Amino acid sequence: MLFNSVDFLIFFPITLTLYFLIVPKYRYLLLLAVSYYFYMQWNPKYIVLLFVSTAVTYAGGLFLENVKEKGKRKICLISGLMINLIILGYFKYGNMVMEYLNRILQFTGRQLPWDYNIVLPVGISFFTLQALGYLIDVYRGDTRAEHNFLKYALFISFFPQLVAGPIERSKNLLKQLAVPKPFSYDRLRRGLLIMVYGFFLKVVIADRIAIFVNAVYNGPVMYPGAYIAAATVGFAIQIYCDFYGYSTIAKGAALTMGIELMENFNAPYYSKSIQEFWRRWHISLSTWFRDYLYIPLGGNRKGTVRKYINLMIVFSISGLWHGASMAFVLWGVLHGLFQIAGSCFSFLCQKYGVKWHRTGTDDILRMLLTFALVCFAWIFFRAGRLSTAKLIFSQLFGADNAFVLINGSLFGLGVDQHFFRVLVVSILLMGIVDYMKYKDKNVVDLFFAQHLWFRVLAAAALTLFVIAYGCYGSTFDVQQFIYFQF
Repeated sequence: MLFNSVDFLIFFPITLTLYFLIVPKYRYLLLLAVSYYFYMQWNPKYIVLLFVSTAVTYAGGLFLENVKEKGKRKICLISGLMINLIILGYFKYGNMVMEYLNRILQFTGRQLPWDYNIVLPVGISFFTLQALGYLIDVYRGDTRAEHNFLKYALFISFFPQLVAGPIERSKNLLKQLAVPKPFSYDRLRRGLLIMVYGFFLKVVIADRIAIFVNAVYNGPVMYPGAYIAAATVGFAIQIYCDFYGYSTIAKGAALTMGIELMENFNAPYYSKSIQEFWRRWHISLSTWFRDYLYIPLGGNRKGTVRKYINLMIVFSISGLWHGASMAFVLWGVLHGLFQIAGSCFSFLCQKYGVKWHRTGTDDILRMLLTFALVCFAWIFFRAGRLSTAKLIFSQLFGADNAFVLINGSLFGLGVDQHFFRVLVVSILLMGIVDYMKYKDKNVVDLFFAQHLWFRVLAAAALTLFVIAYGCYGSTFDVQQFIYFQF
């Protein structure tokens, strides 16, 4: 079930109403039932995978809490990790492994004797990492094992963040689910406003700009470099608004029930370095890899060279987590190299006494450079395959006419001049909101601090804007959230 669907617009109000009508101590049972129903709307049989991941880590948590012998605890941890990773590996990377095996066999004139087309279950990467994080936390003693299986099952399957995060920690979400909060009008209105803004990001910006991006990237040989560059910048905006939109809707939906999910994005495109970018982009994933992979590998505690090796390992695995293709691995490797290059540059400046006099212009240039590097790496991410990325780069740096960016030629690719203006206004509005977040302003608090008439008019205007300019309806191919495929 997609957030941007009629089904969800029926499902969510009913769920919210029932949630506050029933006795608080039974609310977790309702949420568990609707969460499993929500997930089963994609492919009912894959609910088994969600249940297996839940059962394995639940049993592992109880074992780790009751057994004190170090060797047995480590075996339990490794077993729980391996079972989940094997399931994830089969469904997510099975097709890639089979494809490479077939390529190798082609040299001998053979091929695999069976057909393969493994369907990736929606959200498996997200709920697997959430389950593994819980198991590791119990092993470390950072959290106590949950003894109620149904409450733990809800922690893994909570529907707002089930299929695309944020990847929550047990210390935050599990405790909130265990003690439901009473109805609050303030949380309700805040949650609904946050949801509307999430829909604005998704259906007005991401889905509209996707029309142009898809037109160029689905046929790159037809377009010169200026089109590719514009589509790449467009994709940078698309994937941000798509994923940030999902996280925002999830955060708002949970808040209406009194549950606060972690912030997953914090104005990443205002970053002045790649390192800062990853402190602001997909925060739940970057902190997961930091806490459960980078630090256990040694982090930056074992010297500079080891630090860089650990960094490359983490970003290579992060790339592979995003997609079963070497293009995604290269995307991760590039982000690792960018950070190492930035660190080396800072070290050399410090060593040779080079001092920079920071000005507003310098900050803008650093921000633009960071954005350019992020967009360069996005090409591999959007291409999905190295062969496609190679083709796109050949077009990007080929013969070109930059005037297509200003002569109206772009309007023939699915987004006419009127909707292009709507996009520009929408992106500017998003940029203003993000800038306020970048300056550590709580935008929701600022909004509700205004006079009542302003709040009513602004909320109504945003809602009507989403209805008027959102991409949906019978004549539109509803766009699935990009991160569902990861």
